[in-house]
Amino acid sequence: MENSDKKMVIKGIDIPFMDLVVLLVKLAFASIPAMIVVFTVFGLLSTLFGGVFNMFMFRM
Repeated sequence: MENSDKKMVIKGIDIPFMDLVVLLVKLAFASIPAMIVVFTVFGLLSTLFGGVFNMFMFRM
């Protein structure tokens, strides 16, 4: 098998403006459910760790 290094240079990407707008709008709508999932996971973790570590603080 021949081991030849092939190099490729990208000089520019030609994307029509409206296709780029549609792509970015889809990306924005797709990020909403992802943010909800991430906030829910962080909320549950902070509730769990807040309850666990709260019993070690402010004992009188």
